Amino acid sequence: MRVLIACECSGVVRRAFDALGHDVWSVDKKPAEDRSNRHITGDVRDYLNDGWDLMAVMHPPCTRLCNSGVRWLDRPPKNPPADCTDEEAAIWPHLSEKEQLEMIWQHLRAGADLFSDCWNAPIERIAVENPVMHRHAKALIRNFEPQAQSVQPWHFGTDEDGPDNERKRTCLWLKGLPQLQRTGTLDGTTARSSVHHASPGENRATERSRFFPGMAAAMAAQWGGYALDQSQLAA
Repeated sequence: MRVLIACECSGVVRRAFDALGHDVWSVDKKPAEDRSNRHITGDVRDYLNDGWDLMAVMHPPCTRLCNSGVRWLDRPPKNPPADCTDEEAAIWPHLSEKEQLEMIWQHLRAGADLFSDCWNAPIERIAVENPVMHRHAKALIRNFEPQAQSVQPWHFGTDEDGPDNERKRTCLWLKGLPQLQRTGTLDGTTARSSVHHASPGENRATERSRFFPGMAAAMAAQWGGYALDQSQLAA
């Protein structure tokens, strides 16, 4: 299957699909951390029409879409939001509250546009990962549908000390794909909260969005296998 892993620079999900023999590529505005030659540095929207059988959008910018950030839509924070560019951060202290709110809403509209473009892409099988959304984001997304399911990383873990034994509710919007089935043996009682307690710093957002290998393996096996089965039935 030709598989596009969108909004990923870590390569975690790409490598999971690659291990099962798929023709898989990742695309992100950042270069690949593993320096893979199967990574495209650019805007995913420039590649949506390239004949993919399956697309998994793993880390779309979600700061403005998720519930945790909704409080800043009415009253801006004192410090520049994490999703500001360097230029925006520099002028933030000099903006009026109205101007700060307008910048935040611009970021919200941009995030909703990216989600919309991916969700409505001309690809038969699509999965989009995102945290729980607030109502303003839902209203801005074209052809919005409720999430198909929510999962936890520990649902796909087998080692209490492994990277998957974490608490991070992950919502999945699915089109033409089945819900993920648990593959792990953990019960959640020992799951860590490292993602929520990540230390402040310039790499905090990157580390908080880093994906989990057990869940990535389940996606590759289940969604990739489903896509192959459907393709063979249609042949």
